[in-house]
Amino acid sequence: MKGMTAMKPLLFVVFVLFTLNGLNAQTPTWQPSPGHLQMAIWPGTAPDAGAAVPAWPETTKTDPKDLIAGKPVTGVSNVSRPTMTVYSPKGKNTGVAVVVFPGGGYFDLAIDLEGTEVCDWLTAKGITCVLLKYRVPDSGPAWHNDCKCNIHPKAPTALEDAQRTLGLVRFHAAEWHVDPHKIGVLGFSAGGHMAANISTNFDRRAYALVDAADKVSCRPDFAVAIYPGHLLENTTKEFELNPEIPVTHKTPPTFLLQAEDDNVDGVKQSLVYYIALKNAAVPVEMHLYAHGGHAFGLRRTKLPITEWPGLVEKWLGTIGMISS
Repeated sequence: MKGMTAMKPLLFVVFVLFTLNGLNAQTPTWQPSPGHLQMAIWPGTAPDAGAAVPAWPETTKTDPKDLIAGKPVTGVSNVSRPTMTVYSPKGKNTGVAVVVFPGGGYFDLAIDLEGTEVCDWLTAKGITCVLLKYRVPDSGPAWHNDCKCNIHPKAPTALEDAQRTLGLVRFHAAEWHVDPHKIGVLGFSAGGHMAANISTNFDRRAYALVDAADKVSCRPDFAVAIYPGHLLENTTKEFELNPEIPVTHKTPPTFLLQAEDDNVDGVKQSLVYYIALKNAAVPVEMHLYAHGGHAFGLRRTKLPITEWPGLVEKWLGTIGMISS
């Protein structure tokens, strides 16, 4: 009996640990709605997996108090296993594909506002949408309140995930009924920075090659950056493009959109990128609006800026991606 009595505290500890592990295993990870192919983008452990290890398991949270156009926003945080989800067109297929990078300050991902809702719009227009759930946090230059500064990641894991995904889409183009010469990117806020980053950093992979998919080009054929951020950092001058975004004549045609009253990523972000693109003779179209703020996604309001998807559709026609 004494032995059994002595074992009770130990059994309790084991029970607690087992229960906690079970709860951790059941922590919800984001899943797409039924009928869409979700796949891991890395065949094994992602490169530089130890560069930024999330403190907690991946979680999906919807805050009923955080409303955009009257609807809550769902965020995904602590992503250590990046995935891509393929949304195929509804009806007519234009052959165009767009890889979507949700924003979230490289802290989390606005997975519906700047992800699934974008795919609903694109697929309705005959465009394949590939939603990238990339690694966060600290996978890119992220703002930290403790130091009131942007940290620089130990490794560019968000760029690694983006390059890998572009290569995978091009590698699977025939299988997914995609034209390998009509694959673009679209990103919001931090995702807008990712769109610019991969548009100017595609000649060399940021990681050691894994398989045949890494041997095809990861250059986007076009890019759309909506209220992009992090384009004014790492400079010595007040109005100068981030040198980690090295624009050249090889940078793909680009569409930019931002509100002048954006108090998160100021309008200078788009302006400085626009000037660099023009100087490199890269086709670029920019739309600036007086009002709109930040992080409105595709949700329509009374503000004219929220009609931007129609502008992108017309622009895709002008650059020969879809029939105008």
